[in-house]
Formats: sequence, C-alpha cells, structure tokens
Amino acid sequence: MLFKNYTAYWDRFHTHFVWHVGIKIICTSLVPQSRTWKTYLTMMHWSMRRQSSWVQLAGHQGTFQLSEGGEVLKLYSEVEAKCLDCLMRDPLRPFVPQYHGLVTKGDHGYIRLEDLLSGLRKPVIMDCKMGVRTYQEGELIKARTKATLRSDMYQKMVEIDPSAPSAEEHEQRGVTKCRYLQWRDTNSSTSTLGFRIEGVMMEDGSVQRDFRKIRTFAQVTEAFLFFTRRQLEILKAYHSRLLALSDALKNSIFFRTHEVIGSSLLFVHDHSSKASVWMIDFAKTTPVPDASPLRHNIPWAEGSREDGYLIGLTSLITSLSQAISVASWQLEGSCGEEKIVA
Repeated sequence: MLFKNYTAYWDRFHTHFVWHVGIKIICTSLVPQSRTWKTYLTMMHWSMRRQSSWVQLAGHQGTFQLSEGGEVLKLYSEVEAKCLDCLMRDPLRPFVPQYHGLVTKGDHGYIRLEDLLSGLRKPVIMDCKMGVRTYQEGELIKARTKATLRSDMYQKMVEIDPSAPSAEEHEQRGVTKCRYLQWRDTNSSTSTLGFRIEGVMMEDGSVQRDFRKIRTFAQVTEAFLFFTRRQLEILKAYHSRLLALSDALKNSIFFRTHEVIGSSLLFVHDHSSKASVWMIDFAKTTPVPDASPLRHNIPWAEGSREDGYLIGLTSLITSLSQAISVASWQLEGSCGEEKIVA
C-alpha cells in the first residue's frame, strides 16, 4: 500500500511546535536522528479564535514562529525575501502567499507571510516538491570539492534501500554528500516526473510521508484520488488552478530569470470543496547570473541551471486529468447502478 496511516507516530510528540505557511509544523524534540524521514509531520489547533485551522510542517528547528496577527513568521532568508518582494510585482503574485515584509522578534528577523489556511475547516494538505533536482549546482560543486564521507547520509540510504550503496561504500560505511544528493532525487519521481510528493495530511489527521515508491503517472493519479477522496469538484478545481498557474508562468519575468530549486506546490482543500494551489519555499531560488532566460521544460545538464519546473507541472496536470477521468467514470457508473435499482 502506498498510503499508510502513520497517526500512531505522532502520539509521542506533544510539545514545542512551530508554524509555517499554513502547512508545516516542527517537532523540536523526541525525534530519533536515525529515522529515514529528515523531518516529521504533525498537526495542532493553534488558537481558540481559529480552532478550525490545522497546520503541518516539515522543516528545521527554530525556523518558524506564530504571529498574533494570524500571519506566518519564517526565519529571515535574504534570498527568499528578495524573491517574495519581486513576486509581489509579478504575474505570479496570485499564486504565492502574500508577503508583508519583515519583523524582528528577539535576536532574529522573520519574513511575514499570509496564512494559506485561513477560512478553511479541517484542511487537507499535500506538499509537492517541484523540479527535476532539489539541489543547487553550487551545492554539487561544493560537495565534490569537499568529498568527505558522511556516515549519516550513508545511514539514510541504507534505511531506504540497503542495496543502494556500492560495495566500497558499504565497507567504508559512508557516502559523499554529492553522491547522496543525486541518489536522493533519482530514488524518487523527482528526476523522472519533475516533482515528488513530500507529504499528505488528511482531514482526520492521518499523515503519509512515504511516497518514494511513486514512479509512474498511474501511481500519481492514484495519489490524487486518495488525497481528494475522488471528489470530482475538488479535482477539477485543482486542475483549473494549475492551468492558470501555467499561463502565469509563461508571462512571468521572475520565472524566466530564476533557477527555482527546492520550491513546492502546496495543495489545500476542505470539506466545502474550497481548493487552491500555492507556490511556496524560495530559499534556494536564485537569479541566473547572465539574466539569460531559462526554459524550465528540458532535462537538466550540469551548467545549464535548468530546473525542470515545467516538467513537473505538466506531469501534475496530466495526472490530474487522468484522475478526473477516473472519478467521472466511477460517478457515472454509480449513477447508472442507482437508476437500475430504482
């Protein structure tokens, strides 16, 4: 089964939660370092005033803070702040959380962002990491320069696939960061479909993080049907939103001149069939040095800086179309059976 209920894992985590862009929550303690998952998912009510708002996070300790004004405070990143500032004046503005500038709390600065879950009751959430790679070219070069063996990254590989390391790596009980970064993406749908599902949270609190087995359009279609409970209206809303995003990307100067790495598309809906998709996470999104436009729809070759973002978007649109067809066929079939019974 691709979809397992991991609710039991979260019963242990009861303190120190921090909030992100309407999706992400950190558990700052009690997390075993040897776990396959780099970070953990959980959920919580964050105030009596908005007791219907649930939030979820996969991130790093100390990165997010709650705001009394109902905003998300994300630890300041110059790269991300510059991106958000540009996006507020770009055709992509309707597809990113509203950026409200900076604020200082204690010794730290934070980016103020719109709460994307506002007005939703028990939202259902899916986070898709976009692109054919999730590391910057600079990270790869740096990893090669400092080809230090990492036992922690070796352990992560072994936990996911004991056969992944070579005989030499098994003997050394270590892999280089460069090797790990490339393996991580090729071991998922990132390198083939141009995106991977990072996590899903359903309205009942069940959480799924293990989507590494997803490789084909059929499996992605199954994931969407599971995520939406085969609700045709929601599937169509997501499909329309992605088509609108595709049009906006074509007209976006920001998109043409930026290498978009490690960014996600956040899918959110609730029982009332309110559904939307948002672009989030721009801490690794950087302008191309020579300002030459990127195509975003071709495979990456080292030095090209192509990210394959549009490959992932096309894959998502295709899978949603297939999910809509399946849901429509099943709905028509059930209606036909009712007529026969009547």
